[in-house]
Parts: sequence; structure tokens; C-alpha cells
Amino acid sequence: MSEEVLVVKDEVQRPIPIVWRQTFCQIVSSFVDHDYLLNRSIEGLVPVTQDIADQIETYIKDYDENLVVLPEQTWDSSVCMWMETHWDVLIDLWTETEGLSDLVLQAKVFESQDGYKYQIEMVYVP
Repeated sequence: MSEEVLVVKDEVQRPIPIVWRQTFCQIVSSFVDHDYLLNRSIEGLVPVTQDIADQIETYIKDYDENLVVLPEQTWDSSVCMWMETHWDVLIDLWTETEGLSDLVLQAKVFESQDGYKYQIEMVYVP
């Protein structure tokens, strides 16, 4: 991708900013490793509650496909939108057999003094 994708505060659906992508890759890598509580150290990640971890695990298991790490193509369809206090984020998830799946990771991103805070909301099929 030749043009840089920046963080923008307007109410237009936009691609995921470059600065957030590595964090979301780390989050999905944890899911691939069946670590739904996200126990590994990911900078800016708001701790995931047991209820959210359980929901994510249940949805992924019920989907009955194996997640894979995010390929570069995920950024072609994943989106975010400024919501006055945070960005709502939808990351398209990929599986071994399907490639691009129907599953999405829903999260919120907040500005903080140290950069950004990432709050995982759920994984689901919209």
C-alpha cells in the first residue's frame, strides 16, 4: 500500500490506521493460540474480562474453523469509525480453509497519553 493510512477523527468509515495494525495482529495471534484472555503482553491492551474471553472462545469454537494470523489482505476490508470518544473497529478474521471468514473482531480504540488503548468487545458473525 503506497499511501499511509492515518488516524482520522471524523464520522466516516475508514481503513484501519497503520499504527494500530501490529497490535491487532498480536491480538489475533493470541486467539490463534487459544489464548482468549490475551495473557501475553500487548502494549495498550485493556485487560479482557473472563466473560468476554469465554464469549470469544465459544464463538470461535462454534464457527468450527481454525483461525490463522492476519494476512496483509485483512486491511483491505477491515474498518474503523470515530464515535466522538473512541473509534469502533471491525477486523475481518481469516481461517485455514476459508481464507476470509464471516467472523469479525469488534474492538474500541481510545486515545491515551501513551498512545492508544485497545478494548476488545467480542468476536462474532455480523
